[in-house]
Amino acid sequence: MSEFNVLFRQRIGISASEKITFENLDHVLENMAKTVPFENLRILKNNTDAISKNYLMEKILINHEGGLCYELNPLLCLFLIENGFNAVLTCGIVFNQEAQQYSGTGRTHFTILLTHEDQIYLIDTGFGGNLPLRPVPLTGEVTSSANGQFRVKKINNEHGDYTLEMILKHKDTDWKLGYAFDSAQTTTEISEGSTIKQIISEHPESTFNKKPLVTKLTNAGSITLTDSSLTQWQHGTVTKINIEKSSFPALLKQHFDMSIPS
Repeated sequence: MSEFNVLFRQRIGISASEKITFENLDHVLENMAKTVPFENLRILKNNTDAISKNYLMEKILINHEGGLCYELNPLLCLFLIENGFNAVLTCGIVFNQEAQQYSGTGRTHFTILLTHEDQIYLIDTGFGGNLPLRPVPLTGEVTSSANGQFRVKKINNEHGDYTLEMILKHKDTDWKLGYAFDSAQTTTEISEGSTIKQIISEHPESTFNKKPLVTKLTNAGSITLTDSSLTQWQHGTVTKINIEKSSFPALLKQHFDMSIPS
């Protein structure tokens, strides 16, 4: 077993002896969602390091940081490939719910397509709190998890040929659009995440280059930290407290076991 494989399993709490099968991928996805935060702290430090296997190992597996989609999904994709899966990456464009339009940053959501027994599934561990926690088939079939209901719907427009839709548990009453993607445009080159990283870092419409955001799922729901608030969802009940910017580092360490990167 490679060093990468060992470190990944250690990071998310999976035994080195556990065989990763399609049937237990939910275990991998749930563990990763609860242990590896979705966060943008290096973006705010103007980090320009290229996305590579060594970079992801150092940042997430050794330093125990989290990341954004162009880091989290390539990391998982590498792990899936090392464990015998047919996995590739594709770019999507996120739908902005507040503006009710697709993001002005374009196709900057890096996600995973996995083929199993001639069926293609969407797998995503880099979409903030909107994680399916299960492989979602490209057939339109609804997939349910502790985080809600998810489906991939066939479309045909300038944004791609499929969309991910969701009803988040305790938050949504009807289907909402997450993002569109093109299943025909795939890659195994994680370095393509560097282009996405640059756009996310520099684009004026990027939501990740302005203020810190750290979030992860928990056994009871989710927890989100910014420099002005701490929000926790616990069994459908939300608690939000305002914080001082000066308390951010201590809360980051307390709730996410992270330090602000240098």
